[in-house]
Amino acid sequence: MLKAVIFDMDGVLVDSEPLNLQALINALKDFGVELTLDYCSQFIGLSNTDTMRQIIDDYKLDTTVNELILANKVMKRKMIKEEGYPPIPFVKTLIQNLYRNGIKMAVASSSPEADILHVTKTLGIYKYFDKIISGDFVEHSKPDPEIFTLALKELGISASQAMVIEDSMNGTIAAEGAGIKTIGFLNPNSGNQDLSHACVLIESFQDVNYHFIESEYRRAYGLPVEITKTKRLVIRELTVDDIKTMYKIYQDPKVREYIDDIDDYLQNEIDKHEAYINNVYSFFGYGLWGVFKKDSNQLIGRCGIQNRTIDNRLEIELGYLLDGDHWGMGYALECTKAVLSYAFEYLGIQRIVASIDKLNARSINIATKLGMLKEKEIIDNCRHCYLYVITKDAYDKQLEKEEASRRKEAVYKVLNKYEDGIDTAVYKKRYRYLDNDN
Repeated sequence: MLKAVIFDMDGVLVDSEPLNLQALINALKDFGVELTLDYCSQFIGLSNTDTMRQIIDDYKLDTTVNELILANKVMKRKMIKEEGYPPIPFVKTLIQNLYRNGIKMAVASSSPEADILHVTKTLGIYKYFDKIISGDFVEHSKPDPEIFTLALKELGISASQAMVIEDSMNGTIAAEGAGIKTIGFLNPNSGNQDLSHACVLIESFQDVNYHFIESEYRRAYGLPVEITKTKRLVIRELTVDDIKTMYKIYQDPKVREYIDDIDDYLQNEIDKHEAYINNVYSFFGYGLWGVFKKDSNQLIGRCGIQNRTIDNRLEIELGYLLDGDHWGMGYALECTKAVLSYAFEYLGIQRIVASIDKLNARSINIATKLGMLKEKEIIDNCRHCYLYVITKDAYDKQLEKEEASRRKEAVYKVLNKYEDGIDTAVYKKRYRYLDNDN
C-alpha cells in the first residue's frame, strides 16, 4: 500500500539546476578555473562536499573543500537574491493533492538543510512535508542510498510503501539502492540524465496527481489498478487470477452471442489475457477492465475502452460484457457510464464509439441511455452493425443538462416543504427561471 512520496528538491520542486550550475561556474572563476555546463552536469544530485572534492581532484587545486563550498554558497545566495528559484509548474498542486489523500511526504535532497527550508517555505509547501532530509544529515550523497534509507526510517515506513520522484541519474540509482520505486521527471534543465532506473517517466506535473502515482505504484509492484467506483461496483484492472472466472462467464451462450474474441480453450485465453494485462494497461493507461460487485468483490464481467480499427478508422471503442445472472439489474448502464466519465474527465479522450450488432437490442438501449448517437451502419467482423458515437463536447452538455435537472428538482423539494398546498403551476410561474435551460 502506498503510504509516502519522497521528493528530490533541485529540479523537482524548483528549477534550480541552471542557477546552481552557473553559481558553481562563477564561484570557481575566482580560483582560476573555467568550468563548463557539460562538466558541471555530472554533479546534479551530489552533495556540495563530493562536488568540491571532485573538482579539486580534477583540477589539482591548492585549496580546501570548505573554501570552495563557502565561495559557492556566497555566489549562489547572491544569484538567488537577484533571480530567485522558479518553481516547477504544477508540483505544488500535486503536493496539495497528495496531502488531501493522506499521503506522507518528505524531501530528500543533497542540498543543505537551510536551502531546503528556504525553498519549501518560500513556495508555501513546507507545512505539507512530514520530514526534511538534507545532505547535511548523511555521510554519503546520492547515488548512495543512505539519504533515502534515512527518509524511510524517519517516515516510519518500508521501501515497498513509498515512491520517489527524481530528476537525476544519481537520484534514481540511490532510490533503487534503497529498494524504492521511482518516477523519473524529465527536466530539460537537469542535463542529459539517464533515468532508466525509474519505473515511469513524466515530462510535466500537469496531469500528475494521487491517482496517477497510486496507479504507477501498483503497476510497479504487479498489482491491479483500481480505475473507479460506483454505488454498487468497483472497476479495476484484471489479473491473470481473474481469467478463470471470466472464462466461466464466457461459457454462457447468451453472453457469447455478440462477442467474437473468445477462445474455446482456457489456456489460450489465459495466455492471451496475460499478454494483454502486461502490455496494454501500462502502455495505454486503459483497456478492458474487470467489473466487481462492491459488497462481495465478485467478478461479474468486464467493461472498458480499447483501440480498434472500425470501418477503416482507428477508434477508441467502449465495450462491456456481464455475467448472464446479472442482466436486468442496471449494472451495464452503471459500469459503462462510469467508464465514459473516467475516459472523458480523467484521460481526456475526445471521441468514443460503440460498434453494436443491429440485433443486439440491449446494447443499443444502453448506448442510447448513455447519450450516444447512431452515426452510421457498418460491416464489422462480418456483422451488420450500428456505429454509435459520443464526443467530449456532447458528454459535457449532457452533464450540464443533468445538473440543471438535479438543481431544479432540489429547489422544488424545498418549495414543497415550505409552501404546502400551493399549486405546482404557481411554483413554475413564480420560479420560471428553473425551466430555463440556459
